[in-house]
Amino acid sequence: MVNVYRALDDETRRVILDELAASDGQTLFEICSMLTMRHNLSLTRQAISQHLGVLEAAGLVTTERRGRSKFHYFNPEPLAEITRRWPARTGTQ
Repeated sequence: MVNVYRALDDETRRVILDELAASDGQTLFEICSMLTMRHNLSLTRQAISQHLGVLEAAGLVTTERRGRSKFHYFNPEPLAEITRRWPARTGTQ
């Protein structure tokens, strides 16, 4: 659970998750292009790869290799675990 909070603590990683949630199965090249074009973030491929590694270690991103390409997918399960841990209260206290 700590890894999830640490991963979400960085704005760039939250943007990457937002984009993967909107359009799953992107390669590193596609993610880099999206960050540059849509969000005006000019990070190196290595920096973005490191961000993806943090997200993957937290379980928020899964990957699949197809040939020479590696595709990244958003995994919402760790976030669902947080909401199960602290369910929303209904009504008055």
